[in-house]
Amino acid sequence: MVIEKILNNNVVITKDEQQNEVIAMGRGLAFQKKIGEKIETDKVDKIYRLADNAISQKFQELLAELPLEYLDTTDELINYAKKQLNTELNESIYISLTDHIHTAIERQKKGIVVKNALLWDIKRFYPKEFQIGVKALEKIEQEYGLRLPEDEAGFIALHLVNAQAENDSLNDTYELTKIMQDIMNIVKYYFKTSFNEDSVYFYRFTTHLRFFIMRMLSNSPHSGESDEDLLELVKIKYRNSFECVNRIDEFLKEKYYYEMTDDERLYLTIHIARLMEKG
Repeated sequence: MVIEKILNNNVVITKDEQQNEVIAMGRGLAFQKKIGEKIETDKVDKIYRLADNAISQKFQELLAELPLEYLDTTDELINYAKKQLNTELNESIYISLTDHIHTAIERQKKGIVVKNALLWDIKRFYPKEFQIGVKALEKIEQEYGLRLPEDEAGFIALHLVNAQAENDSLNDTYELTKIMQDIMNIVKYYFKTSFNEDSVYFYRFTTHLRFFIMRMLSNSPHSGESDEDLLELVKIKYRNSFECVNRIDEFLKEKYYYEMTDDERLYLTIHIARLMEKG
């Protein structure tokens, strides 16, 4: 492997056997090396192949500034998250999470605490991602001797949620969580009840709600062929749940100028009815 660009002593840009640009990392990999020289493959600890050129460029800029151990920490966490969530994550997570962990550690060293206003909702809506965030805090404490506040587990969870979505904006993830919170409050106050947040029905409801709002924010509503007979049946059988969905629909129209499709009203009604009956 021939060096095409040196980012620092530990990171270089080179090409693989298929002549695709890759980022190679290893301690002292580029020490006293120059562009055009070969690197010892036994010194390469990790190779990143990022398909998106824009993400690759941003990643290179980040690597040039940060110590290698931050990326080692993030890489282990991302691999752990992929296994726990059983899904692939957007390549941008290597940038966003590495940068966030570095920033969070530097803030902690200076005694700066940033409160996470959505922490309680993150725990409710994204329990798997939050537990990965807690695991991340344990790992950071082991490796850096600093215990970050629980708020940071929530922020890390949001980065993981964002990396699973088709969009690539953490702002959208914050908005998604806030809308989920608002809709849950509508359901809660309409039925004058609380939820068993450990029940499978609560999990199914929040999962459905999450993907519904993701479609809403991306302006791609569910628009399959509506079963009008089924909708009428659901209106009668689950009258209270359907009326609750009408209130949700009014809220979304007023605040987000979004009108739910009949399919969306149908499925949301069924999920709310099951949550109220069995959750």
